[in-house]
Formats: sequence, structure tokens, C-alpha cells
Amino acid sequence: MQTSMVAPVMALVGWSLLIWVWMYVQRIPAMQKAGIKPQDARFPGSLDKLPDTARQAADNYNHLMEQPTIFYAAALAIQVAGHADATGVHLAWAYVAVRALHSLLQISINLVAVRFLLFAISTGVLAAMVVRELMRLF
Repeated sequence: MQTSMVAPVMALVGWSLLIWVWMYVQRIPAMQKAGIKPQDARFPGSLDKLPDTARQAADNYNHLMEQPTIFYAAALAIQVAGHADATGVHLAWAYVAVRALHSLLQISINLVAVRFLLFAISTGVLAAMVVRELMRLF
């Protein structure tokens, strides 16, 4: 059993980059179709007139730049402290899996109630990782 937190961290980084690509696959053609020049997008809200599919991908990419930063810090701190164990790695992979499901839901059918449930689950998993480590440290 691998007890390194690096693999789940890198998996979520890779997933975030894949969503970044998807965002632009959706956004660039939508901007062209709407007649929006790149410079026109310099102000927040200027792309609000794009179709949902383009906006959902961008929103999800932004979400992957928010709470997962706590995951990265926690997972790498656990690794550096030498406390990575099978349970911690399973929790880290669970976090990555739920965030990936959240992404897939948001960039497709975007059901907010289900999306919120997945967000709450991922937050619970992240909290479990952090509480376990805090108990070890203190």
C-alpha cells in the first residue's frame, strides 16, 4: 500500500489542468460566437452573457483554485511531518474523487443541490484529514 500523499495531490493538480483546458475549449468558441474580443473580457462579469456550458467550466476551474488549496497544504504537511498512513492516503484519494465528481456534475448538468452535497462531502473528508493530523501534532 502506498502511503504517500503526493500521488493524490498531483492527481488533483492534473485534474485542475484538465478542467482549465476544458474551460477554454468551451469559452473560446463561445466568445467568438458572441463576438466578444479577449480585451472585452477584462472586467468581471463581462463574460456573463456566454452560454451556461462555457460559464460552468470557468466557475468550476475557479472552485478548484479555492478549497483545494487547503487540501494541498494539508496533504503536503501530513507528508512532510511523516504522518502519511493508509487511512490518510485513502482520505486524500476520497477528496480527489469527490472533487472530480463535483467538477463533472458542474460542467455538465449543474444540479446545485447535488453539487452542494458533493461539496459538503469533500469538505467533511478534508476536515477529517486535518483533524487527524491536528490530533497527532497536539
